[in-house]
Amino acid sequence: MRLKIDRENDALYLRIDESAIVESEEVYPGVILDFNAENQVVGVEILHLSARVAPEKLRVFQFETALASP
Repeated sequence: MRLKIDRENDALYLRIDESAIVESEEVYPGVILDFNAENQVVGVEILHLSARVAPEKLRVFQFETALASP
């Protein structure tokens, strides 16, 4: 999984896996989902990021995950 913030294009992109993207759909203005051949979401792009998130919040990244059961 990869997360990229592109300041030049004012966008955030979350890539869930590396399968080939066969289709993209804008599901809300400035929110685009990328789908693979199995119609699974493999990427999420959010455009106009600076209008959605305060700039100071983009300086800090918080990652949370639950530990897998043994």
